[in-house]
Amino acid sequence: MRKLTYFVACSLDGFIGDPAGDATTMLRFVDEEFLDFLRGEYPETVSTHGRRALGLDDLENKRFDTIIQGRASYETALKEGITSPYAHLREYVASRTLKESPDPHVEIIADDPVGKVRELKAEDGEFGIYLCGGSQLAGELLDEIDELVIKSYPIVYGTGMPMFGSGLGVTEFALDDVRTFKNGALVRTYSRER
Repeated sequence: MRKLTYFVACSLDGFIGDPAGDATTMLRFVDEEFLDFLRGEYPETVSTHGRRALGLDDLENKRFDTIIQGRASYETALKEGITSPYAHLREYVASRTLKESPDPHVEIIADDPVGKVRELKAEDGEFGIYLCGGSQLAGELLDEIDELVIKSYPIVYGTGMPMFGSGLGVTEFALDDVRTFKNGALVRTYSRER
């Protein structure tokens, strides 16, 4: 069974962006040391556009071959004219408002994202599924998340978009690893307690 991993950046107080979801203040922590970590461990989590800009096009996927993201996350790329932000992965966008995909490489999941994720997890394959942003989508998929990789940056928003944007019960994860960076960033990896 393939794993669903929520690989997400957040502030110290657990927000993935300001109230509108803008997380650009976190970008300054993606320095050379952090980029080395991404190159070595999670190269496929860098968008196709970012991979080209950073000269990472030749890196093979290490953990994921599929991505699912929410509409708001996807629209960040659309605003820049990018219709396939993760062309090096199989792309799915969960949206009840997008009627059709602007790109043949991107499949819209109009309803039942949980069912689609279960279908994807049941596929054979050595790679997992990358849940990329989408506070509401992460909340809907919480029961399907097998692993959390939380990139915590040393800033406090005070208010903003939470990691999980819906009313939830208590869910436990076990800490597997913590990686520290000189700029104060942490990457914590947790596995689902089942």
